[in-house]
Amino acid sequence: MNIIVGCKVVLEEQDISINSDRTLDFSKANPKINPFDLNAIQTAVDIKSMVSDEVNIKVLSIGGKNLENTKVKKDILSRGADELNIVIDDKFDNLLAHDTAEIFKQASEKIGFDLIVCADGSADLFASQVGLRAGALLDIPVINSVSKILSIDISSSKIMVQRKLENEIEELELSLPALICVSTDINEPSIPGMKAILAAAKKPVNVLSFDCSMSNIVELVNVNAPKKKDRLGVVLQDDSEECVVDFISNFKKVLN
Repeated sequence: MNIIVGCKVVLEEQDISINSDRTLDFSKANPKINPFDLNAIQTAVDIKSMVSDEVNIKVLSIGGKNLENTKVKKDILSRGADELNIVIDDKFDNLLAHDTAEIFKQASEKIGFDLIVCADGSADLFASQVGLRAGALLDIPVINSVSKILSIDISSSKIMVQRKLENEIEELELSLPALICVSTDINEPSIPGMKAILAAAKKPVNVLSFDCSMSNIVELVNVNAPKKKDRLGVVLQDDSEECVVDFISNFKKVLN
């Protein structure tokens, strides 16, 4: 059984600074695994322990030069993955969800899979679209917000999952091959031990390439921080009708 895990490399948010013109400075921000993808990798590892050691976990990542970072690649492979597959190109640095999903689809077909596990979103944009779009392009069952793996039966090619909605909990059965997007509620990602970190250096990293034409449906012009506004310092500490009127009046001023 082959499980593909989608993994995005993002920048460390706390190291991103804001310039005086409100543009973002990424020069000191190091790459890392998208935190939400840690849950996806752990889900694949947990499924492997549920089924058998014959399960192969194949991480798939699409992006630019940050995928060349040795530390990030070793971090991914130390978390239970059997191999890492990367699709790398400078033009993939700021891909939109539609294009990412198309490349993900092509790469998944080339690798081969029985199940694909993605996170619900990424820490940088959290568009929550790539997994769902990729599933649609692959024409396989796809579901998001999965919070628990209830069972998986290889012989019948079925997986039973649970997801929490606003007012209810659903239990759904999907036929394999399928794609599931997992939430952070599904598990607590384990921290790799020294043995796993050392073993990661011996695991294969495959570089895939595709002749992909970008859709150019939407152009990303720039990303700016919001304008900084000084606090007005208005404090209202009464529950009278006049105080409510003052609150509404001040609130309108802020909005306008």
